[in-house]
Amino acid sequence: MNLTYVLSLLVFAPLLGVVVLAFVPKTQEKTIKLVGFLATLPTLLISLAIYFHYLAGKSLKDFSVSAEWIQFGGFKEFDKNFFAVHYELAVDGFSMIMVLLTAIVATLAAVASIHIKKEWKGYFMLFLILEVGMLGVFAAQNLILFFIFFEVTLVPMFFLIGKWGYFEKEKAAYSFLIYNGLGSAILLIVIMILFSRTGTSNIEVLREFVNSPDAKWVAPISEAGKYGLLFALLVAFGVKLPIFPLHSWMLRVHVQAPPSVVMIHSGILLKIGAFGLIRFGMGIFPEQFKTLGLLLAVLGVINLLYGAFLAFIQKDFKMVLAYSSISHMGIVLIGLGALNEAGIQGAIFQVVSHGLISAFLFFLVAVFYERTGTTLIENLGGIAKGMPLAAGFLLAGAMASLGLPGMSGFVSEFMAFLGLFKEVPVLAAVGTLGIIMTAVYLLRAVLGMTFGQSHREFVGITDIKSFEWVPVITLMALIVLIGVFPSVLSGPLQKTVEAIMLGLGG
Repeated sequence: MNLTYVLSLLVFAPLLGVVVLAFVPKTQEKTIKLVGFLATLPTLLISLAIYFHYLAGKSLKDFSVSAEWIQFGGFKEFDKNFFAVHYELAVDGFSMIMVLLTAIVATLAAVASIHIKKEWKGYFMLFLILEVGMLGVFAAQNLILFFIFFEVTLVPMFFLIGKWGYFEKEKAAYSFLIYNGLGSAILLIVIMILFSRTGTSNIEVLREFVNSPDAKWVAPISEAGKYGLLFALLVAFGVKLPIFPLHSWMLRVHVQAPPSVVMIHSGILLKIGAFGLIRFGMGIFPEQFKTLGLLLAVLGVINLLYGAFLAFIQKDFKMVLAYSSISHMGIVLIGLGALNEAGIQGAIFQVVSHGLISAFLFFLVAVFYERTGTTLIENLGGIAKGMPLAAGFLLAGAMASLGLPGMSGFVSEFMAFLGLFKEVPVLAAVGTLGIIMTAVYLLRAVLGMTFGQSHREFVGITDIKSFEWVPVITLMALIVLIGVFPSVLSGPLQKTVEAIMLGLGG
């Protein structure tokens, strides 16, 4: 059976929803929201089918597609792949997991979008275009196609923040665009240098080419040049992750964007930074990456502690979660900086785990804001009286985020720190202060909201509604599943980690 069309269908399926929405009158709110939700389902079903295809022992290469697209220069007769950009999509264990994570979070964020109050047609059209960009980023098999999809995510996100956000939405949208635009510019420079020096943009070919002593370069790159390109990648993807001090734009987005959009931003878009560092930094420049291990570990500890300590003093729960994201992305850097199997696997686990946990918590933010019109911890004091179920799930989400055993957060944090303790135990010991602080700021915020001093009566307030159970139960089930059976991730990721370790000489 020919499966080469499957990835193209997966990536571009949401566009069918955009086409349908174009013909729906903008006043038909229920129809628009239903179409917006249903348009995310084909991608979810296809991504699940790919995952079960893998579990059945079949090769993910069955889904690879490559077709001629753009040819530069007159090299086609010499070598059809020389200075050619092909339309190439493929997945391995890591990218398959990221595609599945994207499909799940996008579908659940579409459910959360039911709380959007105005201009639903434009919102869902942009939402679905954003999903296409995210899926394409993880499925692209060459750098230029990756960059195109990467750029596709910026435009709809800019408008989703600036149009449907809160009081300072325009400032948040422009901060997002400026910072990420600069990161994109740096990434484009790296891609163009690699393409012009090697004659290829295929990720697998580049990985072999750059690390082969017998490679015939169009124009060789010096050792210093390789370090320069790797550092540029670190900055480009560091903005996205974000790495301190390139983080201020992300705080504005988390606070000013609507919660359904923040579910996408925190759950998926931030993870593109980690994905790029692993896929391109470690993959294409492994020898150079080894020398940056200590720097990454130090940056990770700084992220972890900085985010944790500032989260502790916040009065707005959205700001607590924003600084928490900075802190938890530090664990990704700690794992990568360890440069061993445990650390790298922990970093990838943290990418997936935080994607689920942050989406879960921001969905609950949407639920609380919809009922009360506030996210200030003080104003939500005693909310457990009126919304006991939502308050209980909020506490469960906090437990997952602080790394309670049996939940996904514990697995990722344990492996990342295990990797760093093997290499730099003193730095790892300092980093554990961030883990302690995570428990402190999360319990302070959550207990303050659920059982804190009440400034208003929450009698008669609606608890979790019928449709809201879908994201709550789905995300919590996945968080527990990964915590109890981490093999659901470690199995698909094994070959990816082995390939990275081979490149690092481990």
